[in-house]
Amino acid sequence: MEAPAQSFPDSNESSSNGNTDQNDEIGQDEVDEYENGGEESDSSNAESGLRTDRDMLGSFFRRLSTEQVLVRVHDIIIQGNNKTKSSLIESLVDEILRNATSVQQLAGAARYATMQLENLDIFDSVTITLDAGPRELPGTANVFIVVSEKSPLSGDFGIYTKPEVKSCTLEAALKGKNLFGYGDIWDCLVGYGWGQSLELSTGVSVPRFKSISHPLSARISLLSQDWLKLSSYKEQVMGLSLGLFSSGNHDLSYNLNWCTLTDPSQMASPEVRRQLGHRLSSGLKYAFKIDHRDSPLRPTRGFAFASTTHICGLYPGVQSLRFVRQEVDLRYAIPLGLYRASLNLGISAGFIFPWGDGFLNKSSYIPERFFMDGNASPVCSLKGPTSIFGFKPRGLGPAEPRRVSRDDGNSDSSSVDHIGGDLALTCFADLSFDLPLKVLRNAGIHGHMFACAGNLGKLTDNAYKELSLQKFRATFRTTAGFGLIVPTRLFRMEANYCYIVRQQEHDCGKTGIQFSFSSYT
Repeated sequence: MEAPAQSFPDSNESSSNGNTDQNDEIGQDEVDEYENGGEESDSSNAESGLRTDRDMLGSFFRRLSTEQVLVRVHDIIIQGNNKTKSSLIESLVDEILRNATSVQQLAGAARYATMQLENLDIFDSVTITLDAGPRELPGTANVFIVVSEKSPLSGDFGIYTKPEVKSCTLEAALKGKNLFGYGDIWDCLVGYGWGQSLELSTGVSVPRFKSISHPLSARISLLSQDWLKLSSYKEQVMGLSLGLFSSGNHDLSYNLNWCTLTDPSQMASPEVRRQLGHRLSSGLKYAFKIDHRDSPLRPTRGFAFASTTHICGLYPGVQSLRFVRQEVDLRYAIPLGLYRASLNLGISAGFIFPWGDGFLNKSSYIPERFFMDGNASPVCSLKGPTSIFGFKPRGLGPAEPRRVSRDDGNSDSSSVDHIGGDLALTCFADLSFDLPLKVLRNAGIHGHMFACAGNLGKLTDNAYKELSLQKFRATFRTTAGFGLIVPTRLFRMEANYCYIVRQQEHDCGKTGIQFSFSSYT
């Protein structure tokens, strides 16, 4: 019984295996046929889906081009801000994005919001993506903001022109960015001004502070300047500057400075000696600026306008300075087409005048007066009437003879103190053009020809009574020349041949080669 029992299963197993092989062959054919049909079906479905998506996308873009597609922002999602407070980002972009009522407006608002976040200078990149809102809320959109934060420490190095230093300065700065997550920027700066000035300062700026929706800044500085060779005095200034308001084209700040003038040589002119000692400067400075030029480095079209008003004397006291100082700049660039040639025209003017009891008989403070030189290009600068090519620092304008030395009793007629002017005016015309060599064009190196003129006059100490338009025009200084402009990553350098057309007695102008350096800002 066991044998048949054993053999039956064996025969059954053998028969079963034979049937299984046949069934497997038939099943594999069916599977292959099914899979081939399935692949064709999937491919057909995919192509149909792509056509549908393409048609829907085309229809959507046609609708965008012909009508306003209404939408409202449902949610703003911020990502990548490991250190930056989300409240800071939201405060800058929330109103911009939520005010949009259509897809077209939302796209424009996203671009503007990106620019606002990039201006904080704390992000390496900012990406804003628009997506559909929840299905249960049709006509809504979600905004995804993805940021990549910069390193908290960085350094800057460059050459700058500053009205308060009255010369070019070589500056190095160490910056700490976004240390507390509020977009705060801390910096420590050291500036050296070609052997005659040294500046140490530290400051902080924040884009927003609590309910205050505009940027705020504060800076403490120590400035030392040596003007013994040119004006027979040394100047030291300890200052505090507070940025009170900055929005768009407007800037308002408060400045408190403790100024000290000394004369170690004891050779200063009477005008300088009267102002030696300590003075307190406390005042408000308002600046308005618009710049619609296509480039601050090499403008080829557009215009720019800047105005700065400084009212000093808010703190009462005998040693408190009281004056009003006004500067105005206007630039206009005209494209000429050939060789990227353009004509830049500009005019700058300014005045300073004391106020208070007996102001007509008072002198203006010498460090606050206007001085001119050829250290910076007037094309780039929007900082008042300070630039005329061909002249050394403080190389033109009113001058007074120095004190006669008691040691030898000899006087030098050329030994004078340049004391600056209360009234200043400069103008220029600059024709820039590409050079024929391609390697120079690719490097941004180009040529220019220029003509500039300027003058300084005195208004205080009743000098305004003797001033006339005819006399002021007759004493204008004039320079013409040509040169090569070499832009670098840090500054714009110019090598110019300057021909002094007209200068006055005691002026320090010289025909020949002169190098000048200008910052990009």
